[in-house]
Amino acid sequence: MSEAAFDRPGADLGWAGFHQPPDVVAELSAALFPRVLRRKDQRWWAEQYVRGLLAADGRKSVRRIASAVGGGAAEQSLHHLIAASTWDWSPMRAALAHRLQDAVTPAAWVVQPMAIPKVGEHSVGVGRQFVPRAGRPDSGQQAFGLWFASERASAPVNWRLHLPGGWIRDAERRRRAEIPEGAGEESLEECAAAVVRSTLKWDLPRRPVVLGAAGPDLGTAMRRYREAGVPLLVRVPGGTALAVAEPSLPGFGAGALAAQRIADSLRALRRPVQWADPLAGPTTVRSSLVVGVPVTLPDEGRPGLLLAEWTAPQSAARTDPRRPPTEFWLTDLDRMPVPALLRLAKLARRVARDCATTGEQVGLRDFVGRSFKGWHRHTTLASVAYAARTLDTSGVITARSA
Repeated sequence: MSEAAFDRPGADLGWAGFHQPPDVVAELSAALFPRVLRRKDQRWWAEQYVRGLLAADGRKSVRRIASAVGGGAAEQSLHHLIAASTWDWSPMRAALAHRLQDAVTPAAWVVQPMAIPKVGEHSVGVGRQFVPRAGRPDSGQQAFGLWFASERASAPVNWRLHLPGGWIRDAERRRRAEIPEGAGEESLEECAAAVVRSTLKWDLPRRPVVLGAAGPDLGTAMRRYREAGVPLLVRVPGGTALAVAEPSLPGFGAGALAAQRIADSLRALRRPVQWADPLAGPTTVRSSLVVGVPVTLPDEGRPGLLLAEWTAPQSAARTDPRRPPTEFWLTDLDRMPVPALLRLAKLARRVARDCATTGEQVGLRDFVGRSFKGWHRHTTLASVAYAARTLDTSGVITARSA
């Protein structure tokens, strides 16, 4: 080890047994941290926080992170970096997004909800939330991540924590949690759209937004993204009311019809589309029957496309033609070929899988403090750790460093 390596806080701690090769974390740290963290010791501890997220087993508390990078002597410094420091997470996320743009080559920006179960009432934003893994409402936080996604990789680059009205209107809770003055009450759908709007400020190549679930006001949701200047592909229920826009198709002129009824009347037009299934391995290819139907939203009259998919169960060799559609998607990308649209839609499946696996491994849900700023700083550095693991897996940084 060179003499220069000892000229920094904690350099005598020893790093044997890390899960992550040091060149990946070091290169990301050198690229991201100097833009935001002005002091050398802050940059050092930020790098060690990322390394600890990658190395610590189980829940990524500050204590376990510190144990992975040097023990109790590191705990106070790491806690201060997250809970009491003053650095702004947004520029670091922007730098991370630019860093990942070429590595991931995103075909879409996937907005992924992340439910965070919590015990107690003091974690910022905590409230009664539906927890998909539990299948019932439970106490917890709700956040939305914006993920770069392609068929081969995904990574989170931006986050927004939903703040229920009880937190926004309670001055004492706001003060204790350090909620910024400009934060206001918003619905879950508004929160999801806001994470996209903040990402648009980073001067990145724009990509279609894939949204895994529509809110109760679909027309308003479509309008939000259209006004932001990004196309939207959103999963919708089979009962969504739409109007067939193509005169040659059944249902034209009949007014608003349920998406499932429209799809059922066009079974004869279904065509097979192949797509990569990340849930079954990187080389697994599946096939669905798909039809794309030109439609309009009844309350807007704007053109769009309804995508209906019939997927065979994994145990079946082929799709039963009598089965109802398994999923419906609505988009304003009405000129994109149907096979390309279905593959975009499947990126939501990839991100959900990656959030539940790699996201858990780097501690995206694991912030245990109570402050708004602490949550954002932890989640930002967890996203850097996620990027390090993603880049190392793909060989992007390793090959460049060789």
